Amino acid sequence: MPTKNHAVILDEKSFNPGDLNLDGLIALLPPEQWQRYDSTSPNQRLGRLQNATIAIANKVVFDADLLKQLPHLKLILLTATGMDNVDRDYCKANGIAFYNVTDYCTGAVSQHVFSLILALSTQLISYNKFSKKGNWSQSGQFSSLKYPVYELEGKALGLIGYGSLAKGVEKLALAFGMDILISERVGATASSDRLPLAELLPKVDILSIHCPLTPETRGLINTAEFQLMKQSAFIINTSRGAVIDNQALANALKKGEIAGAGIDVLDQEPPPITHPLLADDIPNLIVTPHTAWSAVEARQRVIDKVAINLSSWLKNEGEEFNNII
Repeated sequence: MPTKNHAVILDEKSFNPGDLNLDGLIALLPPEQWQRYDSTSPNQRLGRLQNATIAIANKVVFDADLLKQLPHLKLILLTATGMDNVDRDYCKANGIAFYNVTDYCTGAVSQHVFSLILALSTQLISYNKFSKKGNWSQSGQFSSLKYPVYELEGKALGLIGYGSLAKGVEKLALAFGMDILISERVGATASSDRLPLAELLPKVDILSIHCPLTPETRGLINTAEFQLMKQSAFIINTSRGAVIDNQALANALKKGEIAGAGIDVLDQEPPPITHPLLADDIPNLIVTPHTAWSAVEARQRVIDKVAINLSSWLKNEGEEFNNII
């Protein structure tokens, strides 16, 4: 058993391309007790964690098969909110503490959601291409009406999930004069201020997803759900890619079952080049590479909160600290 802590950062480049200050975090342990890697592949995890007591990671998977082989591991610190990459049941049963980080990127995600909503509703990308290809110059009119533009005021925004991120989006939506509808939590009892998903979907003009990925939410939005939505509706996903059936979304857009989508997350990341949502023939689809959370300020906030979590654990080592939303 190690007599002192040994901390390993497994995938630093996933949250720090070199523009963050980690001094406050690193100062919590002597320099010789740190080991830092830009990235860690699945087959590198065991070797790099063999003597670790503390693991810091973003998306590296801590499944039971791995954790069983790490008898020294005491603490997992995630530089993220979502914890679907950690076997929390195993950790709880075997005394491994784990922390995630909450409320660090509400501003960043909210503005990204609305950048997607505004781009779709104003046909921003289509009109930019139209102008730069010379179509505006050849139109003979001062303005083009080729693509329909819609106001957000009076439109209904549906929210799946109602944590801090969704509430940040709600705040912006209210400033635009939108109406807010909230979906019932999957598996929860009926609530007077929330609608069952099947009732909510036909009512919304824009659907924004903010729930975690769980067995209950995987594939939550599938073919049947798209068929319930208005043909004029947009869907936005900045949560986890697998909450939506990605092939079903591609099909729905091609068939015109919904009018558009803004997607920041896919069911496989990074995606294969053959991923169904990367095809060239899907209309009115914007795909961004999981960047909604990534504002410099938000990423620095993550590191600062990880430092707070590590400091808290070091002061209370031996007690149970499983800090999750």
